[in-house]
Amino acid sequence: MKKKKGQSKVTVYPDWCKGCGLCAAFCPAKVLEIGPDGKARAVREEDCVDCGFCELHCPDFAILVTPKDKSRRKDDRSVPAARE
Repeated sequence: MKKKKGQSKVTVYPDWCKGCGLCAAFCPAKVLEIGPDGKARAVREEDCVDCGFCELHCPDFAILVTPKDKSRRKDDRSVPAARE
């Protein structure tokens, strides 16, 4: 299945990022760059194809990739209230 661009939000937590550059170096869509502060930042979020590389390979767990459309998330399913 081909992934579509622009469907994901990329969040970088700068307090956790040590600026190793793994995410920016290997992002296939070049969404991430290392800024002047030495931290990763999402500069082309609209190009994200949700491959998950950055999130999975960040040694500091400083990157989170989530769907922009919350209704598509599997874990957002409503759970019926328990009967009494």
